[in-house]
This record gives sequence, structure tokens and C-alpha cells, in this order.
Amino acid sequence: MAIDFKQIEIYSEKIYDKVLGYREHLHRNPELSYKEYNTSKFVSSVLSEIGIDNFSIGDTGVAALISGDHHSENMACIALRADLDALPIQEANEVPYKSKVDGVMHACGHDVHTSILLGTAEFIYQNRNQLNQPVKLIFQPGEEQNPGGATLVIREGGLKAPLVDKMVALHVFPDLDYGHFGFKGGLYMASCDELHVEVQGLGGHGALPDRTVNPLFMGAEFILQAKQFIDENTPKNIPSVINFGHFEAKGATNVVPEKAFIKGTFRTMDEKWRDVAKVELITIAENISRKYRGEIKLNISHGYPFLKNDVELTGAIRNIAIDNYGTEMVHDLPKRMTSEDFAYYSQLVPVCFFRLGVRNEEKGIVNGLHHPNFDIDPRAIKKGIQMLSSIVFS
Repeated sequence: MAIDFKQIEIYSEKIYDKVLGYREHLHRNPELSYKEYNTSKFVSSVLSEIGIDNFSIGDTGVAALISGDHHSENMACIALRADLDALPIQEANEVPYKSKVDGVMHACGHDVHTSILLGTAEFIYQNRNQLNQPVKLIFQPGEEQNPGGATLVIREGGLKAPLVDKMVALHVFPDLDYGHFGFKGGLYMASCDELHVEVQGLGGHGALPDRTVNPLFMGAEFILQAKQFIDENTPKNIPSVINFGHFEAKGATNVVPEKAFIKGTFRTMDEKWRDVAKVELITIAENISRKYRGEIKLNISHGYPFLKNDVELTGAIRNIAIDNYGTEMVHDLPKRMTSEDFAYYSQLVPVCFFRLGVRNEEKGIVNGLHHPNFDIDPRAIKKGIQMLSSIVFS
């Protein structure tokens, strides 16, 4: 007998308190990227209690395969991914499950993603002989830190043996109310490169400009020229952003410092233009260095690629959401210039990365991702379990 949505709803209600307990445990005990040692042990222990054999990916990732008796050993599978890491943010919420780790917080909802996947895993395992194809569970480390834990999963063969032929992930979204879902087929999120700039000048007295090379002038000129180049040369219909959030130079009113340091980001949705732009940014730095007879060292940390959702797969999953919840609960999303390392998977297999609404204005749950007061309407956990379960059994 095929699994229907009513069965999934009943299950999500039944397991809700247990999965909420997972979430609150993980939220109290966050760990930074690639340091998710206790988190991965917890995930592995829960999977083992369910009866699901699991194995490590890297030092802090966990993966598992759930197959039915009728599945062949090398049959292609669908993969579900959750991320494990937290952020270096001091939590400001006063809740019973507040982070116990000073300066570290699950401010991006990865504790929620992990808990939802653990809850979904139990339902999948209980009904594994009803699956159309095996399901691979990937609990991935390091989503928040370049180069992204997805690269580790791919490098260690996480999409092979058996082959992953489609991949799905959800992400909490405080822009949408609890119970709502968001989808975007095709290009959805931008690539992300980090710009680290060291400007070397010649320090001295501020009243003697002929004896100094001011790194602040060089840095300011680099920022303005870089922005002007991106603004004026970005090809039509290719979203791009360059921005800077750090400019440090420790001089004084009458002291020209030796060095200045700048940090910024460049994001776009086209790989050819991405490469062209980065070459030109290096050229701008070299030209300014010659002009001032100083030196600008531009280190571009190559980050995540753009995320492109498979149109057919995303459309099918969007239709599942409509069938389950109605058209009024399903929203079409615009492109975003934020980035996600799930994008690496999208370069290799058809993927759907969709949004799970967690907002509740009546309860004051309104803060965005990476905010010290970020939280969710916990009932969204049930909706996440319902959607992932519906996807794998459809």
C-alpha cells in the first residue's frame, strides 16, 4: 500500500515532541564549522537507535543509506541533506534551550534542519519497503565556512556508491510565515567569493604627504574603482554584487599608517563573468599600486558557485506542497544574492533547495538568519518532516 499524506501527518504529530527535543539539545550545544564532533556523535547515536546503519564523512559528517528489500545494491538513490554547523554569534534569546556555548549559536537553523532529517529518517526507515528508490541521508559539516563541507562530501564519494540521481534540502526562512513554503526553479542563489586586501604604504607624519604613501587613499580608490567596474560592466540580466564590510588602518589624525586591511565580497550568477571580473579586480589593484608606488595584495578566496535548482524536480516538489497544503501556502521566490554550499551539488546532480517558513509575528519570531535573536516557530518542524517524507514516497 502506498504511503499517503494522512499517514505522514499522523506520524509527524506523533514524533513531534521527540524531534523538538533533538532540536533543543542541538541548539543548546552548537559547534562551529568542521568542529561538529559532539553533534555528529549525537546524530549517529539517534540513527543507530532507530536501527539505521551509518558512517562518517570526514571528521564530523554522518551519512546513511536506507534501502527496501526490493532494492538492488547499486540502484540509484535520492539524497536528503541537512547541515550541522553553527555560527560565531552570541545568542541574545532568553529561552530554556539557549546556547550554552559562549559566542556560538545556531542562528541559521541548522539545528532545525538536522532534527527534521532525523525525524524524517525514522519514518523512512519504518516504511522502507514502500520506497520507490533508496534514500541517502547526508548530515554535512561546514556549510558556513569556505570552501564548504559539500566539497568534502563530494570528494569522499558521498554522491556515489550508490549513485545519487537527485538531491533535496530545505532551509528555514523567516521571511515566510510558519506553514508556508517557497520555491524557485532555475537560478536561485549567487556564487560567493571573499576579497581580502592588504594595502602596503609608507607611514609617517600626516603633515608631510611627500614623505608618505597613504594606504587609506590606495584602499579607498580600490574600493571605488572595483565597485564602478562591476556596476558598469556586469552583463545584462546577470545579477552581481560587490560590497565591502571591513576597512582597518591603525593610524591617527597626524599619523599615516604603514598598512590598511579591507575585506569584501563579490557575488554573481554566471561563471564566465565571475572569472572575468576577478581578473579585472586584480588588474585594478596592480594599477593603483603602480600609481601610488605602494602595493595592494588582493587575495580572492574562491567560494561557493551559484545554486541552480533543477526546473523539473523543483516543479514536481512544488506540486507536492500544493497538493498537501494548498496554493495559498506555496510561494514563488525571487533570485537571492546570498550563497549556499548546496550549490556544489547543483553542479553535479538535479537538486531542489526549497524554503520552510518559520515566522510567527504574534510570538515575536521575526528576526532574520544570522541574527542573535533568530528563532523559529517550532511547529515548522512538523511541516519539514511532512514535506521531506512526502517527497521520498511520491
